[in-house]
Amino acid sequence: MSDDDFDIVRGTGNVFRDLNHPDADREQLRALLAARIVGVLDDRKLTVRAAQEITGVAAADFSRIRNAKLGRFTIDRLMTILSGLGQQIEVTVNVIPRHAGRMVAELRP
Repeated sequence: MSDDDFDIVRGTGNVFRDLNHPDADREQLRALLAARIVGVLDDRKLTVRAAQEITGVAAADFSRIRNAKLGRFTIDRLMTILSGLGQQIEVTVNVIPRHAGRMVAELRP
């Protein structure tokens, strides 16, 4: 294959928007929060059962988060789970008209 066989397309920074998902910004934020939860579990070497004991959140819910099955999780619930894991949450939001760009949600460690 040569370089002529590929088109390079710049993404928006939100894969859900690039794939035309409805509510792409919400889905992106949920994915970022879930990734942070998984990161905390991994950093602390917590099993889903240990995370349940610490937070009171069902082990099955932590399994769903690990498997990126986020349909039943609200942003608020994911933030509550992070808080239960001893994390302080700081969210910065920039709102830009859609025709000119994208909405950005950034989580800082």
